[in-house]
Amino acid sequence: MLYTQEHRELMDSVRRFVAAEIDPFVDEWEAAECFPAHELFGKLGKLGLLGITKPEAYGGLGLDFSYALAAAEAIGYARAQGVGMGIGVQANMATPALAAFGSDELKREFLAPAIAGEVVVSIGVSEQGAGSDVASLKTRARRDGDDYVISGSKMWITNGTQADWICLLCNTSDGPAHKNKSLIIVPLKENGRRARGVEVQKIRKFGMWSSDTAQIFFDEVRVPVRHRIGEEGMGFIYQMKQFQEERLDGAARRLASIALIEETADYLRQRVAFGKPLLDNQFIQYKLAELKTELEALRALTYAATAAYVRGEDVIELASMAKFKAGRLGREIADWCMQFQGGMGYTWDNRVSRAYRDYRLGSIGGGADEVMLMVIARKMGLMDMNR
Repeated sequence: MLYTQEHRELMDSVRRFVAAEIDPFVDEWEAAECFPAHELFGKLGKLGLLGITKPEAYGGLGLDFSYALAAAEAIGYARAQGVGMGIGVQANMATPALAAFGSDELKREFLAPAIAGEVVVSIGVSEQGAGSDVASLKTRARRDGDDYVISGSKMWITNGTQADWICLLCNTSDGPAHKNKSLIIVPLKENGRRARGVEVQKIRKFGMWSSDTAQIFFDEVRVPVRHRIGEEGMGFIYQMKQFQEERLDGAARRLASIALIEETADYLRQRVAFGKPLLDNQFIQYKLAELKTELEALRALTYAATAAYVRGEDVIELASMAKFKAGRLGREIADWCMQFQGGMGYTWDNRVSRAYRDYRLGSIGGGADEVMLMVIARKMGLMDMNR
């Protein structure tokens, strides 16, 4: 996949937005452990950046996923990765299934405002005892007439303290684990206040400080059956498809870590030790060259996976590879750049120390490294598909 002029113009537009509307405020948002999602998403919505792949009938741009990938890559240049993660959840993680399988009524009520940036949304899959093992989740929605009554909890919910609704994966029957789940749109607020039966507790994290994260509890929360996305029992399948866009989005944002390499090289040109710039050290030169080479390999893999996805091919293996590689490489880049910047890199407000904290999530969130390797091994025929 090669970016066209249109892709690059979109990336330039997003980079300008990052420079004007995100980077000047990230230190403040990091300290607050939350960015103002309603305000920021409203601005993104006016530019069409929350609905790049969504149907024009609901306010989207109607473009293929390669354009969403280009936008995610550009957002990755922000100086705090938590903001990009929050945007990614709204655009590429909580809404793809709704756009693809939701009813027209549901899309007009929930998708259109999300695309416009009028609401903040979350995706609810993980639980305290069911993270990467999606099949074992316990949250349940029982049928009561024309309503579902939902009880349970969800963990690690990005945008969770601010979200107006959540795309919730829960059990709707007692059948097999891969066929008893449904995706349901659950409002978290009613008339600006917390919805009845919903409790939200903020979670403090090691990194991604500018992104608010929550555990959300559901105590007999009642929602209409019409809030279900697509068919009952198809939620696991729909969510697996959403995961592919999530994983490619995350890999694309990590491509922007080239900025960390470049900033480290610039610092080392100025930092003199033993009578010469540190960048004159051949080991440092070779290591930075190696990191950039690995990053370009990740770029090729991510672009290849995206091109296949746009063609309608099964990209579970490629997307898992890209996600796995992005998580491992992001950690390596941040670690070496901190090492080369020395004591200055270790200071709290330095970009490299923030990246060290933020990038660490890449090997945990959205499917841990070990789960990605399991998926790849299955696709290679090395493991029993039923395990």
